[in-house]
Amino acid sequence: MKSPRKAVAIAAVGIASVGLLSACSADAGSSDDGKVHISVASLIPGTEQAAFDAFDARVAEFEKLNPNIDVEPVEYEWKATTFTAQLAGGTLPDVFRIPLTDGRTLIANGQLADLTAQVEALPYFDQFNPSVLETAQDDQGNIYGIPREAYAIGLHYNRQLFEQAGLDPDDPPTTWDEVREDAKAIAEKTGQAGYMQMTQSNTGGWQTTAATVSRGGRMEEGEGDTTTVTIDNDATKEALEFLKELRWTDNSMGSNFLYDWGTINQAFAAGQIGMYTSGSDIFTSLTRENNLDPAIYGLAAIPITDSPEAAIMGGGTLNVVSAKATDEQKDAAVKWIDFYDVSKLVDQDAAVADAKILADQDQAVGTPALPIFDQATLDQSREWIKDYINVPQDQVSFFAEGNQGRTLVGEPAVKTQELYAALDTVVQAVLTDQNADIDALLAQANSDVQALVDAG
Repeated sequence: MKSPRKAVAIAAVGIASVGLLSACSADAGSSDDGKVHISVASLIPGTEQAAFDAFDARVAEFEKLNPNIDVEPVEYEWKATTFTAQLAGGTLPDVFRIPLTDGRTLIANGQLADLTAQVEALPYFDQFNPSVLETAQDDQGNIYGIPREAYAIGLHYNRQLFEQAGLDPDDPPTTWDEVREDAKAIAEKTGQAGYMQMTQSNTGGWQTTAATVSRGGRMEEGEGDTTTVTIDNDATKEALEFLKELRWTDNSMGSNFLYDWGTINQAFAAGQIGMYTSGSDIFTSLTRENNLDPAIYGLAAIPITDSPEAAIMGGGTLNVVSAKATDEQKDAAVKWIDFYDVSKLVDQDAAVADAKILADQDQAVGTPALPIFDQATLDQSREWIKDYINVPQDQVSFFAEGNQGRTLVGEPAVKTQELYAALDTVVQAVLTDQNADIDALLAQANSDVQALVDAG
C-alpha cells in the first residue's frame, strides 16, 4: 500500500515540466515533539507505486541522517492554470518546484523565502552555473531558490510506430521537412497521429516558442528595461504554417487537438503519437507515470533551420520554499533539497545511493539532461552511476549528437506564462479552423502580450 501522503492539485507544463490540493501550511513547522516539520513536493498524482516506494525510501534515509527533521511528502504536479491560485491560497507544500522562468516574478511578488544564507553555505555553491543560478536571484543577488534540473527541447519519437511505417528508428528526422514526411508516413501506415504539438495549459505557447527558436525567431527583444514583444515574427508564422500543413493538407495529426504536458505524454506512451517536442528529461515521467515501454522510446535533437539565429530552447526547474517558512524550516528545506536533488550531482556517495534506490525500484536512471553546474560535473556524476544506468542510451544518443555545436537559448524572460497562454489560443485555432488567419491571430496576441508587459 502507498504510504499516507497529502495531494495538492496543480499540474504541469513542462519538464514539465510539471494535481495538488491541500498541503501543510508552513506555519505548522514546529510541534511538541521537538522536530522541525516540513512538507515537500514528491511525485505526480497517479504515479506508479514503485516510484512512491523509491521516494519514501529516500525520505526514510534523510530522516535517519537528520533525526530532528520530519518530512511529509505531498503529491505535486505544477500547472500554469492553477498554480497562482494555489500559491496565493497557501496550499502548496513548504518545498515545491517552479519553472526557471517564474523565479524572478515570484521573487518580486515576495512569494518565496530568501535562502541566501542557506545556499551560500552549501559546499558546492560556487560551482553553480551563474546563468542558471541567476534565475533564482533578485537584483541584489539574494537567492530564493536552488536549481533542480535543466533541459533542452528535443524530438521524442515512437520507435515502434517508425518501424510499422517502414521508417528506420535509428535514423530519426533531422529537418522539419523530414519530420513532415515521417509524420505523414506514420499516419498513413498506422492510423495514429504522426506528429502532434501541445496546445493548452500554456504548453501550446511553450512549444510554439521552441519551434520559433529552432527557426531563428524570438518572442521578445529587450534593451535596458524595455521589452518589445515580437510574437508576430516570420519564424513563428513559419512554425504555425508547418502545423497547418500537417493538419489540413497531410491529415497527419490525428483528431485530438487539446493536449497539455501530461495528456500528450499519456497518449505518446499509449502509442497514439509518433513524434512530439518537449523537454529532454521526460523519459522519467513517461515510464514512471505513463508506463511507457522503454523499447519503443527514441529521442533526437529538435530540427533547426539554416538561419544564423536558429537555436535550441532550454529550460528547467527551481526548488523553492514558501515565504511563510520559519528560519528552522528554511534550514531543513535546504538540507532536504541538497540531499534529494543536488548532492548526487557533486558527491559520489550521494550519486550512487540515489541511483541504487531508483534502479532497485525499476525507476529511470540516466535520463538526458543539461548541467546545472558544468558539463564536466554532469559527466562525472554519470560516470559514478554507470553501473545503474537503465535508460537505453543508444536510443537517446541522437539527442546529444544532433545538438553538438548548437546554441542554447532560454525561454522568454518577461510575462512568460502570459505569452504562452496567448499563443495557446493561436495554436488551437490553426489546428481546428482551416481558414484561421495566422497573421491576424499573431498580431492580436502580440498586441495583448505587449499591453501586459507595458503594464508591468
